[in-house]
Parts: sequence; structure tokens; C-alpha cells
Amino acid sequence: MGPSRRERRRAAIERQVERLSRRIAALEATSNRFTWLRLLVFIAGFLVSAFVFFLRGPLLWLAVLAFWLIPFAVVVAVHRRLEQGIRRHRIWRARQQRQRARMALAWDSLADVPTVPSPPGHPFALDLDLLGPRSLHQLLDTAVARDGSLRLQKWLLDPAPAAEAIARRQALVRELRPLSRFRAKLHLHARLAAGEEEEPWEATRLLHWMEQPAPAGSLRLLVVLLILLAVSTALLFSGEQIGALPRLWPFTFALYAILYLSLGRAASSVFGEALALQAALDQVRQVFRFLEDARYGQNPHLRALCAPFLQAETRPSAMVRRLNRVVNAAGLSQNPVLALVINAVFPWDLFFAYRLHQLRRQLAGRLSTWLDVWFELEALSSLANFGYLNPRNTFPAITGNEESAENLPPFSGRALGHPLIPEVEKVRNDFTIPALGQIDIITGSNMAGKSSFLRTLGVNLCLAYAGGPVDADHLETRLFRLFTCIRVTDSVTDGISYFYAEVQRLKALLNALKAEDERPLFYLIDEIFRGTNNRERLIGSRAYIRELAGRDGVGVIATHDLELVHLAEEIPAVRNYHFRDAIAGGRMVFDYRLRPGPSPTTNALKIMRSEGLPVDEEGG
Repeated sequence: MGPSRRERRRAAIERQVERLSRRIAALEATSNRFTWLRLLVFIAGFLVSAFVFFLRGPLLWLAVLAFWLIPFAVVVAVHRRLEQGIRRHRIWRARQQRQRARMALAWDSLADVPTVPSPPGHPFALDLDLLGPRSLHQLLDTAVARDGSLRLQKWLLDPAPAAEAIARRQALVRELRPLSRFRAKLHLHARLAAGEEEEPWEATRLLHWMEQPAPAGSLRLLVVLLILLAVSTALLFSGEQIGALPRLWPFTFALYAILYLSLGRAASSVFGEALALQAALDQVRQVFRFLEDARYGQNPHLRALCAPFLQAETRPSAMVRRLNRVVNAAGLSQNPVLALVINAVFPWDLFFAYRLHQLRRQLAGRLSTWLDVWFELEALSSLANFGYLNPRNTFPAITGNEESAENLPPFSGRALGHPLIPEVEKVRNDFTIPALGQIDIITGSNMAGKSSFLRTLGVNLCLAYAGGPVDADHLETRLFRLFTCIRVTDSVTDGISYFYAEVQRLKALLNALKAEDERPLFYLIDEIFRGTNNRERLIGSRAYIRELAGRDGVGVIATHDLELVHLAEEIPAVRNYHFRDAIAGGRMVFDYRLRPGPSPTTNALKIMRSEGLPVDEEGG
């Protein structure tokens, strides 16, 4: 059997990294030669021009200087383009190196992907390793903008997913998944917009500056000044015809000048503000221009999402052209003489200050829309990229609460795997929950795979509800709320013991199960009541499971307590599954295969004995 699609894709990425490395080395060598060429042209031109200046005079020196500056400017321009090309190639190579790291789960190579801790009290984030180092979010996140990364986090952590939003995201991810070049170019332009730093790009400061209000009364003042100028002009020209009026126009013009100089403060900074706005937009202009010019082909959902970039009147390039006109017009007043002349015949600076604030107000609303599309695309591209790197992954079928779904199993998965387990080590399992109210108890030895299987179920539900492909050959699930009790921690600072923290968590789970909601609860529990002694744990676990059974939800409980498997004999909604272990070559081995029925073996004493700890022979 030949290499899988995933292996072929990985090999293609490896070849691209090698080609990019060779190309960067060649460009850097050329750039070094241009560095010396720039120095040589500068020194030669300086010496020749100095020689001509001292021997031939300043006129011929100016001609030589102009002749020398032309080749020097050309060399500088070509060198600058080379440096920009090197940066683009480095960004592209860094992206492909991260792609390779994602496929191999090489976490050290993903260390520059920003991570955040799980929010305290969240119903499942901490237990499923969704956030933080070596997490699902770190594996998926390809966003450059912080808001794109935060949006992906929000989707993964959504405790109350909505069917319509999931369907919309899934349709977009389906279209983006094969568009690897589109996603790569979006990342490239976003990284160029972010500047030299590798930190996430922040939109907060730009949006805050855009939303600053216009100076109060600027429009009224502009109208008054225009009226005064009109009156002054009328008096001036009519005075030439009617001899009684010539002396009145200086008074109206003086009033115009006094009002302009005393109240027109907004005019003084118009050019600086226009330049600042222009510079702020230049940061994201490359991303916006790419989305304007991109070819969306037969991808209706993607085209609809990017519609704000495709409408002639609202696209960013049209707004930037208007801004450039304001900048150019405001720039005329930077010459003091010209500023005096043009502001004497028209309130030039004040008019363009008002025009700038108008434009900024228009931009503020549209910019938030453009940025929102960009952030949405970055989050969607992260999910699509995950599917692209793992071609085996499939899109789940998510059923709602319609009557047609009542006769379907609420959860059915085939070849379910965990995306944070390397492909060569991954063991996939089929698993189906036939009806609501069902509880499956999983028993088995230490390290046999119980906790990993719980996380496999939870992580794939999070991926499904985010709108992405899941690590399975097939998954069909209802729309659930998710709640887990896997990694309970105590708190020394709050004076909370491990057992009490576990009780609080299980109480919150039970309350969520009893809550009125159209979405049933999908809950995962690992080692129920592990914080107390065997007798009390067994009594409490039996009572708790009896309370869970038959309610509006489904659950999977992993436990070492083999006594709990007898609950299947008294509660029809309880089933037993197990993971098995074996001894091979004097070592414990596991196949990580989920099997029906209770576990026939345990391995605690075997592990203790293999590690040289004393074991009571009567016990094992």
C-alpha cells in the first residue's frame, strides 16, 4: 500500500520548506551583494562629485550629483524590493514549518502560537485541554490577529451551541478546506500587516481612534465662515459698482479671520490627523486589498461572507482613495504662504478637517465590518487548515430537535480518534449511544485508555460544534450541551479540599442536567468520587449514577470500581464497556480497544510488582 494522503501532504510541505530555504539563501546572497553595491555606488559618486566640485565648480557638480543619484536610487529601490521579498519568503517558510509541526504534534515548534489559560469554572475547557500549552486551540490556531484567535476560542468553548451558527460555519469551512493557497495568502498578508513583531495584531487601538467624535460645532462654524466669506466677497465686488459700499468688506473679512483663528482649532491638526489615519489604514490595507481582489470561484458562502469587500461603493480601496484626496488637499496648507492665500479665500483647513471627520465616521462603521470579516476568516481558516492537514477527518452530521431526529441515535461515531495523539500512536474506536438517558460505564486498568477515550468524545464534540471537521471516519450527533468532570483540582488559597471541589463539580453537573433546555446534556466523568475512601465512594457513586440515569442527557463514566458494573443489572439505561490489558515480555501492554462488558482484569498490583514495590501475595 502506498503512502496515505496525509503522508503525501506532509511530504509536499517538507519539499516546500526545502525550496523556500534554498530560495531565501539565494535572495540573501543577492541582497548582500546589493549592500556592497550600494556602498560602492555611494562612495564612487561622492568622490567623483567632490572632485568635480573642487575642479569644475558648483554648476557641473550639480549635474554630476543628479546623474549619480539616479543609479543610486535605482540600486536602493531594487535592494528594498529584495528585502521585502526575503521577508515574504521567511513568513511563508515559517508558516509551512508550523504546518509540519502541527502534523507531527511537535509542540516546541509551535511555542510561538499564543496560548491562554482555561477560564475558571468553565463546564469543560480545562478537562478537554482546549486552551493553554499543548492544547487543541494551540494546534488549530493559525490566526495573526488576536481577535481571530479569540473567536476560535469562543467557538471551541461555547457552552450553548446554536444549530444555525454551526451549519453556517461548517459550510464556510467546507469551502475553505481545499483553498490552501487562499488561506496561505491571507496569512501572509496578515503577517505583513502585523509588522516585524511576531506578536498578535491588535485592532483595539485603531477602532478606538476611529470612533473619536468630531469637534463640537465644527459644521456650524464652517457654515458661518462660508456665509461671512460670501458676504465679504459680495461687498467687495458690489462696492466697485456702487461707490457707497467699498469700505464695508474689510470688516466682514476681519470678522471671518478672527472667528477662523480663534475657533477653528480643528483645522490646525488636519494634516497630521489625516496622515495618522492613512498610516493606520496602511497596516491592514494589504489584507483588505487581497480580499477585494481574491477569486472566490464556486464558493457561495465564502463570497457572501466577503461581500463587504466586493461592493464598489463600500470596498476599502474606494474609501482609501477618498482619504488620499483629503490628505493631498490638506497637505497644501503645509506651505505657510500657500496656506495663508487659500485660507483667505476659502476656509480650506476647516473644510477638510470637517471632511476628514466625516470620512472617519463613515470608516468607523465600515472598518468594524471589514475587520469582523477578517477575524471570522482567520478563525474559519484555522478549522479548515486542520481538516486540510488531516484529510481523513470528516464533517459531522448534526441533528437538531426535530421529530425526524427522535428515532436516530443521539450520538454515533465510527473510528473516533483524539487529535492531540500522534497519528502513529492513535487507536480509533467506534461508539454509539442509542438513546437519551443512557449511561455507559467504562472500566479497565490504569493507563488502559479510559480518560483518553472520554477526552476523545468531548474534543470531537467541541470540533463539531465549532463548525470544523472531526477526528473520525463518521460522526452523527445531536446538539448537546457539554459538561465534564475529569480534571478536578483543589485550592489551597480558597481552603477547598480535592473531595469538596469534586462534590461541587458533580453538583454543578447534576444541576445542568436538571435545567430546562432544548439541548440535552452530554456529560463525561472520570473516576467518580475518587477523593474519599472505598466504601463511601461506592455508596455515593451508586446513588449519583441512579440520579443521572433516565434524565435528558447521555453520559460516559470511567471508573476503577468494578462494583459499579452491577448497576447495569438493575438500571436498563446503564451499559458496561471496558479497556483491556495484557502481559507481554514481562511488561504491561495495552491495545486501547473499547470492548463491551465489564473489565475482566485490573493491573494496579501488576504495575506495583513490576516497579519493585512490596505486594501482599494473598492479594495478587
